[in-house]
Amino acid sequence: MATRRSPLAMAVLSLVCEAPMHAYRMQQLIKERHKDDVVNVAQRNSVYQTIERLLRDGLIAVRETAREENRPERTVYEPTDAGRETLRQWMRAMLSAPAKEFPEFPAALAFLPVLPPEEALAALRERVAVLEAGLAAVRTELAEGATFLARLFLVETEYRRDVIDAELAFVRGLVDDLSQGTLTWDYRV
Repeated sequence: MATRRSPLAMAVLSLVCEAPMHAYRMQQLIKERHKDDVVNVAQRNSVYQTIERLLRDGLIAVRETAREENRPERTVYEPTDAGRETLRQWMRAMLSAPAKEFPEFPAALAFLPVLPPEEALAALRERVAVLEAGLAAVRTELAEGATFLARLFLVETEYRRDVIDAELAFVRGLVDDLSQGTLTWDYRV
């Protein structure tokens, strides 16, 4: 049975292909490199569960288990040949074909009439403020990153900037339509 592809599994495989490492270091690198903007590592256990799955499926192997001074024992992982090939296959698939994803915002838009128009308008105005702040932060991150990183290491941040920018334009248009009354509905819930 083929291993289920996920952004976190791809990140773990990518990191152990870069250099053998233990789970805590993987999580540190994901955060240090701001990859936690695109890979969910909010739950520490998710990294360990992903490692267990990759081990079970033969995509990574234990290189060694070591203990440094007063630190807990740490298991260092490395990729297998099957892991390297699987990573390449996943990358080709993830780059070439859009995945059918189910983010919350489009789902909320699909059920917009469960709120009165004025309440939806207030929520969307809040979203505009959050998106504007997020866009400013991403632009700053790009500007600062460009001073010491090659563009190759910033392309996912460029993508996030453009996605936020497009969403912001869409939501501003929705806010305008609701404000002007060109989009409205009878609230009945």
